[in-house]
Amino acid sequence: MTTTTPTTPTPTTSPLLDPRTIALAHYAGRALLEKVLARHGMTFQQSVTLRLAAVAEGPVGRSAVTDGITGSLKIDTTEADSVVDELIAAGLLAPEEPFLVRITDAGREAYETTSAETAPITARIYAGISTEDLAAAGRVLTLITERADAELAALTE
Repeated sequence: MTTTTPTTPTPTTSPLLDPRTIALAHYAGRALLEKVLARHGMTFQQSVTLRLAAVAEGPVGRSAVTDGITGSLKIDTTEADSVVDELIAAGLLAPEEPFLVRITDAGREAYETTSAETAPITARIYAGISTEDLAAAGRVLTLITERADAELAALTE
């Protein structure tokens, strides 16, 4: 006689929100962003990096930028440095001695243009979702990110 155990979600997962659902949402949004960025000759990594410089109040430490990239994208410092170098070569960032970078006028224009092109897409995606649901999703995803970052840190120690 064969017995089966019913499959029920563990207390830490839900049939409505699980790692796959989160990943699918991320990659769907990222694919849209990458389509916009490709029209401007930019990559996702470059966009994340350029944003760090765009929101800074003036020149920012290169190490702060690479730390921001590695923290956001979970890439190593060598790859992050390479992305900064790509943006400098493209004229979107400029080095400021001794250890700073700043966004150039061309970089600011690229950042503002791609942001303006993605804003209506984002608005359509979020349309009809209540403020309360968006706030709850934001809190939950922030907590999941914090916990995943802690787990990753524990694995790399």
